[in-house]
Amino acid sequence: MTLIKNIRLGLLHVAIAMTFVLINSVLNRIMIHDLGILASVVAVLVVLPYILSPAQVWIGQYSDTHPMFGYRRTPYIALGTLLALAGAALAPHAALALVRDPLIGVPLAILLFGMWGVGYNLAVVAYLALASDMSTEQQRSRTVAIMWFMMIASVIVTAIVVGRALEPYSEERLFTVFLETGGVALALALVGLIGLEPRREPIAVQQSRAGQVAAIRAVLDNPQARIFFVYLIMMLAAILGQDVLLEPFGAQAFGMNVKETTQLTAMWGGATLSALLLYGAVLSRWMSKKRGAMIGGSIAATGFLLIALSGMLAIEAMFLPGIVLLGFGTGIATTTNLALMLDMTTAEQVGLFIGAWGVADALARGVGTLLGGVMRDVIAHMSGSAVSGYVSVFLIEALLLGISLVLLQRIDVTAFRSRQPSLTELVALSGDA
Repeated sequence: MTLIKNIRLGLLHVAIAMTFVLINSVLNRIMIHDLGILASVVAVLVVLPYILSPAQVWIGQYSDTHPMFGYRRTPYIALGTLLALAGAALAPHAALALVRDPLIGVPLAILLFGMWGVGYNLAVVAYLALASDMSTEQQRSRTVAIMWFMMIASVIVTAIVVGRALEPYSEERLFTVFLETGGVALALALVGLIGLEPRREPIAVQQSRAGQVAAIRAVLDNPQARIFFVYLIMMLAAILGQDVLLEPFGAQAFGMNVKETTQLTAMWGGATLSALLLYGAVLSRWMSKKRGAMIGGSIAATGFLLIALSGMLAIEAMFLPGIVLLGFGTGIATTTNLALMLDMTTAEQVGLFIGAWGVADALARGVGTLLGGVMRDVIAHMSGSAVSGYVSVFLIEALLLGISLVLLQRIDVTAFRSRQPSLTELVALSGDA
């Protein structure tokens, strides 16, 4: 795959990542700290879309066998991107409505956060499947590195620009900045998507009836896939569970304003980007993907411990290095685990297995975010200290990372492929043979 096509794939990742900055870096901080909405309520809104995450397996499988107008992935990417961008751009209206008129705010929040989350899941499973379609096994590490390099760079730029654009903060500025950011993301997505996927002649669909339950069963019947599924959930739940808590923690523990907490995302992104560059240019030549994932997870766990200590000791000088370590470890862990994920597929069933790993990602985000928000509120209420709630969550996330690394040692890509079910087996499992 050419560099230009890699970059265009990366633009799709960039567009979706920009919505994450809006929701998980800016809006969550405003909702929890400035509007006084419980962290558990914010967590429920963020996790709500992931309830439907098992549909990712069906979406991936369906896109494998049901092209539209000769395209297997493009229509699904387009629909998912539109839903994600619309939901994120309009989400501030729901946040303000929750405080002023809950009868209107609750259903509006469910609708808009639901659009964002469902669109995210739909777009991601489709463009990761497209990345696997368009690259060979030898090219996948490079493809993943480029996509994530672009994504992290966009997170840094978006966080800096949005943080500055919101100064001085006002509701009108919030609405305007979210809409403008959504417009920029849409333009980037169009540049990346139009004409990227080669058009194919319509094909006869004979093996498309395997249902969602049968597809999940086919994945989970593979022992290596089972281990990898659980590992992904635990690892991602730990790393991503802090998404809605890190910025409010900075505001609560160290009195940071909106601009300062938004810059935390840029700091995390810079560390992640540095890790991607280091791994892609140097470490990947002598370090296996599995070993890279082990090292990345260990560094991220150390970052969590340092962030927790900064809250326990009220030392801001420890907080910022903790974020750097968390970002650096996340960068190495993310690129190596995504490459492992793409390795654990075959051309025949890309969408199916990408969908399964997408389910793991969605469940992890849901479980991590929901438990993080609820535990923060419960522990803060019991202890009488909001900071104690945050610290406890960060410590638990470090523990989860440690457990996930134990599971990682049991994963073997070769063993996975030797047990992978065929399309005939999938059809038989569905009862449609």
